[in-house]
Amino acid sequence: EVFGYHTQTLRRAVCLVLSVLTAGVLQLVFYWRPELRVWANCSPCPLQEADTVLLRTTDEFQRYMRKKVLCLHLSTLKFPISKNPEDALVADCHSVINRAVMKPELKLRCIQVQKIRYVWDHLEKQFQKVGLLEDSNSCYDIHHTFGLGLSSEEQEVRRLVCGPNAIEVEIQPIWKLLVKQQSIKLHKLVEDHNKVQVTIAVKDKGLQELESRLLVPGDILILPGKLSLPCDAVLIDGSCVVNEGMLTGESIPVTKTPLPHAENTMPWKSHSLEDYRKHVLFCGTEVIQVKPSGQGPVRAVVLQTGYNTAKGDLVRSILYPRPLNFKLYSEAFKFMVFLAFLGVLGFFYALGIYMYHEVSSRDTTTMALLLLTVTVPPVLPAALTIGTVYAQKRLKKKKIFCISPQRINMCGQINLVCFDKTGTLTEDGLDLWGTVPTADGCFQEVHRFGLGKAVPWGPLCAAMTSCHSLILLDGTIQGDPLDLKMFEGTAWKMEDCKVDSYNFGMSNSNTVIKPGPKASQSPVAAIMILRQFPFSSSLQRMSVIAQLAREGHFHVYMKGAPEMVARFCRSETVPKNFPEVLKSYTIQGFRVIALAQKFLSLKKLSEVEHLAREDAESELSFLGLLIMENRLKKETKPVLKELSEAHIRTVMITGDNLQTAITVAKNSEMILPSSQVIIIEANEPEESFPASVSWQLVPTQETEPGKDETYINIGNSSLPDGAKRSYYHFAMTGKSYQVIYQHFSSLLPKILVNGTVFARMSPGQKSSLVEEFQKLNYYVGMCGDGANDCGALKMAHAGISLSEQEASVASPFTSKTANIECVPHLIREGRAALVSSFGVFKYLTMYGIVQFIGILLLYWQLQIFGNYQYLMQDIAITLMVCLTMSSTDAYPKLAPYRPAGQLFSPTLLLSVFLNSCFSCIVQVCAFFYVKQQPWYCEVYRYSECFLMNQNNFSTNMSLGRNWTGNATLVPGSVLSFESTTLWPIITINCITIAFIFSKGKPFRKPIYTNYMFSFLLTSALGLTIFILFSDIQDIYQGMELIPTVTSWRASILVTSLVHFCVAFFVEDVILQNRELWLLIKKEFEFYSKSSYRKWQRKLAEDATWPPTDRTMYSGESNNGFYINRGYESPEQVLKERLRLGGQTTEQHFWTRL
Repeated sequence: EVFGYHTQTLRRAVCLVLSVLTAGVLQLVFYWRPELRVWANCSPCPLQEADTVLLRTTDEFQRYMRKKVLCLHLSTLKFPISKNPEDALVADCHSVINRAVMKPELKLRCIQVQKIRYVWDHLEKQFQKVGLLEDSNSCYDIHHTFGLGLSSEEQEVRRLVCGPNAIEVEIQPIWKLLVKQQSIKLHKLVEDHNKVQVTIAVKDKGLQELESRLLVPGDILILPGKLSLPCDAVLIDGSCVVNEGMLTGESIPVTKTPLPHAENTMPWKSHSLEDYRKHVLFCGTEVIQVKPSGQGPVRAVVLQTGYNTAKGDLVRSILYPRPLNFKLYSEAFKFMVFLAFLGVLGFFYALGIYMYHEVSSRDTTTMALLLLTVTVPPVLPAALTIGTVYAQKRLKKKKIFCISPQRINMCGQINLVCFDKTGTLTEDGLDLWGTVPTADGCFQEVHRFGLGKAVPWGPLCAAMTSCHSLILLDGTIQGDPLDLKMFEGTAWKMEDCKVDSYNFGMSNSNTVIKPGPKASQSPVAAIMILRQFPFSSSLQRMSVIAQLAREGHFHVYMKGAPEMVARFCRSETVPKNFPEVLKSYTIQGFRVIALAQKFLSLKKLSEVEHLAREDAESELSFLGLLIMENRLKKETKPVLKELSEAHIRTVMITGDNLQTAITVAKNSEMILPSSQVIIIEANEPEESFPASVSWQLVPTQETEPGKDETYINIGNSSLPDGAKRSYYHFAMTGKSYQVIYQHFSSLLPKILVNGTVFARMSPGQKSSLVEEFQKLNYYVGMCGDGANDCGALKMAHAGISLSEQEASVASPFTSKTANIECVPHLIREGRAALVSSFGVFKYLTMYGIVQFIGILLLYWQLQIFGNYQYLMQDIAITLMVCLTMSSTDAYPKLAPYRPAGQLFSPTLLLSVFLNSCFSCIVQVCAFFYVKQQPWYCEVYRYSECFLMNQNNFSTNMSLGRNWTGNATLVPGSVLSFESTTLWPIITINCITIAFIFSKGKPFRKPIYTNYMFSFLLTSALGLTIFILFSDIQDIYQGMELIPTVTSWRASILVTSLVHFCVAFFVEDVILQNRELWLLIKKEFEFYSKSSYRKWQRKLAEDATWPPTDRTMYSGESNNGFYINRGYESPEQVLKERLRLGGQTTEQHFWTRL
């Protein structure tokens, strides 16, 4: 939300004066609360008149940002600009620049928000983003408006308005040490991006070399060869191969094709549908090979520059992460405010007592201020931090490094962990298992790769050698890991050479495929790939046209999903037991690829080049199956089992194929064999049809007698009524997630509560998904290894990178061990740190309250504890306890529940309250009971009485007159029987509550394993008892204590022991009794307020959930319908959709808008 303000000179002057008078305190307040600065200095006004804007986020945090409106003057440019409002400044009629420049002033207003520049659009009356070409441009616009390049004048205008094409990260100064290391990493990551030399085409001037920071949207970028792309660009001429590892996390070469020359006015992205990315070169990716079209060099139009690019968006997500709302810190502050309030009450209590006794104002003020500071221990902030320091040190020993220590406590609350698949759960890439060839419509004997023999020559081998998208780069074969593994299995090789020696019917080719030394004997000397129809996830197949050496005809080879390939084959070539054989492999978790071929009767290469894909991919012969396995890392299954037993939910977010992801989820037991899997497929609105979402059940079937296997039903099925209550998992692709996010927002929480597999997810979708989980009140951990995980790693409460590359910059945690064992380690340490923080917080709170009660009692008679008594409690006990209490190691086994995450929880509040009550009762009773003793006298008031009764003491000490003081009341005196009685009680109480609050199992190891803490606690207790029972004059004189009869000292010790036993029983047996609290919650029907818990309860009572084998349409709450695909014919479905489309086009307009 944006609000306009105009600065008032008088207000600003008043604020400056007040800032000086408050010694800068007001400026500090304005720094923390920018909205106060704006409200104090400015008055509200319309946005078009504003010189300051106030931005407010629309999330739960409602954060404010203040931005100055800047003016850019085009009159500073070195060439004349027309002041006629009718004349366009830039050739692009869709550009916001034409609508932003005010004429005849030749200036425009802009603001800079999180590195992105926005200019004021006078037509739309709002701020619009610049630094990119508008999406409303059609393919025709891009080719004809920008195809020849921009004029040098338009380039200058765009450079001024859009700013430099640079991703600049300033290194933080030394005083910002917490973020300095991260800013240095980010600076190194992006600094090379700004120094690339590029060649562009300038209109009417030809080619020009310049630095990449001078690029502007609309420039024509010439791609000569290898290049690190400094901007986002759309390819318009030629093709190229790009390594998009920065985006996808997998260094797989991707072929980019030029934007088609379409004549329509449809926006170019809509024209290409979801495949528009195949035309786009993204910033930060590497061009590794270019293929000119023959009409000149490879060219691309600059789409986006600077922080508007894909890489800029990634860096922005790191620089400006969504703030995390962890209640521990906010509640700790509120708790400290409450303790300070107690101190204020004590302050007025002290004022009243001392003023009543007519003590001097100086002494009164001193004593009152002393009591004011007692309740809030100054060591509290440091004590809360020390737990994370110890945890960080232990994590470092496990090779887990942390750049955001405050997140360690958050790890203790994690109840959902998202995992990337490739390289995280599984090994990188696939392994070959075997081939199953066919002959005469029947499957033949399986060829196993494990035996060390290459695939025997035949049509299947020819298809495997040629049907791929591999390229030869610097003598190395590169491409998709699946293609690479398949090609390696043939033992053939690629070579860059002229092929005149082979009779291919043409002169040459860039790449020739020939048998390698280990290949099976082949009658074919070489194969050449003439044309490629690339793989598409929507088509689930790819095919090539190839020619074998010394053959006059051509071959079409296809590979893809088995069900898809079988559709394009002649039925007589597909084995009858095809579904059963396919099922037997897929259920074991194998990745199955089918291959097919056909002969082409074409004679000329020109005919091959113009052959339509539909004609090539028809009437094929089925060749067989290629079986591959995506092996899990050996650590994956045990770790997921450990997390499951700890009731921590696991989710897979991957860029890989959905079926592969489901298989990996089943193999890793992320999805248990007894669970149901429901695949969700959602589609965007099409013309008059609204957006739709389909639910397809993939149930397990009964195993056949004598077989310990479960098969997947490929056909239609429905969920039996008895299985409605069984556990189920949703699986979907990134495309479906996006549609549901946009058109079925009310469904999204219901799906996420049981969503387990999210495949084909883009980096932005990964971040969005993590954020949606957080909205459901999950504490989310994210574990990944690629740059495509950066946004999600930063968004999660705890992001763990298994890579030291880009991902480690974004991630709070980085593991040097490249497997997911780091996840339970981190959660264990997080839980231990969180419990330690709560323990230390409770201890210091109780320490302040216990001491506060004792001082209140002594103030009643104008007394205080002595300096050495304070030092003994503060230094020898409290400080040492705080430094060592948190060093207890984490318990090695994850408990099936989390520690409390709130300070304002019944357990903690009751613990503090009851222990305060126990301490208050003991101290008050001791204070008054000591006055009833026959040997008691008011030492601080009547010294003669004290000396007369000293012979009754069971002590050999001789007390001198210097112990007694005057007969009159002296404010601030120390020596008394009350202080001598209360001090050991308070000291022993501080020691015992430190022991009580240092709980071990289930989140930390037992207290005795913390050797230093146990030693210090035992030493402090021993020292206190020694002082209590010693009859050494120097000790008593130094500690300002009075020796008492032995029986009284023994009674003090017994009282402290009873106090400890009661407090320990209440804390350990009652307050820490989880079963008791669960029983109370059940009895009084207390339920968790977390959103995901509410949804779980709601869905458990919904008999219609989960929906299976049906389709839902957006807006169906009013007039929607379900289609059960298992029972309705396609004709009925089409009629129903047409009927709905005709009725609800207008009603769904606003949804689509």
